[in-house]
Amino acid sequence: MNYTLNQLRIYLKVVQKESITKAAEELFLTQPAVSIQLKNFQEQFDIPLTEIVNKRLYVTDFGREIAVAAENILNEVQQINHKTSAYKGKLSGRLKISVVSTGKYVVPYLLTDFVRKNEDVELNVMVSNKSKVNLSLEKNEVDFALMSVVPDNFKLETLRLMKNKLFFVGKDSVADVVKSFGVKALEKLPLLYREEGSATRAEMENYIHSNKLKPIKRLELTSNESLKQMMIAGLGYSIMPLIGLKNELESGQLTITPIHGLPITTNWYLVWLPEKKLSPVATAFLEHVKENKDEIIQKTFGWFEDYQ
Repeated sequence: MNYTLNQLRIYLKVVQKESITKAAEELFLTQPAVSIQLKNFQEQFDIPLTEIVNKRLYVTDFGREIAVAAENILNEVQQINHKTSAYKGKLSGRLKISVVSTGKYVVPYLLTDFVRKNEDVELNVMVSNKSKVNLSLEKNEVDFALMSVVPDNFKLETLRLMKNKLFFVGKDSVADVVKSFGVKALEKLPLLYREEGSATRAEMENYIHSNKLKPIKRLELTSNESLKQMMIAGLGYSIMPLIGLKNELESGQLTITPIHGLPITTNWYLVWLPEKKLSPVATAFLEHVKENKDEIIQKTFGWFEDYQ
């Protein structure tokens, strides 16, 4: 046996994704590069690790056992690296954060200075919808989560970060329609929705239900970026978080139309399980956010106050 740590990392990612293409994307490698390393790794075993059936990759039972061993080896190597850094007096370890999709506009600014000061800290940031983020918390897979709607089905510690405002947005103003029909204007205009499980979708549906509206649903999209492009193309309107709209509003690509009951105002929170034993890295990050959040928010999101 003469496998390398790089081969173990690549093989483990292929097993996790059950796809060479997806593994290559996550590892920032080309598909041929991943295929070559997978082939070289396989050649060291007499028993197949994977098999292709109907053009789909499947991991064999033996392959899954090797994947478990590979993960254990990589974790041990990581611990060696962290202990070496700790011995040198440096903060070291992995910080895992789960972020709802709109939170991707917030989390980089919380991390930037912390990572610059602690270069040996490894980041694992998962961006997904509200349902998947809640699940990652329940399963204790992450240190923290960043969200605007805190679940009430289990206990969480929370740290309030900033306001989250949702406005009615589209390519052009529909003030005339709103003036004529009020909130019922939403029944006259094609609406674009986020997917089920999205916090933005939930807030939009709550607003629609509370006003007893029966809107025209045109499209359902899985990201705010896709939704913005559809609106810029003139395909419809939506209720969206202000935090991801700065450039489009300033350039005139999108416009906010004032309407009764909007904006919806919630808050962004950093949350974690109360019984979780935070690692030194997680503890240091939490202290960093507590000490610097007001300055970070004011510096980065002070423009929020221009929109009421």
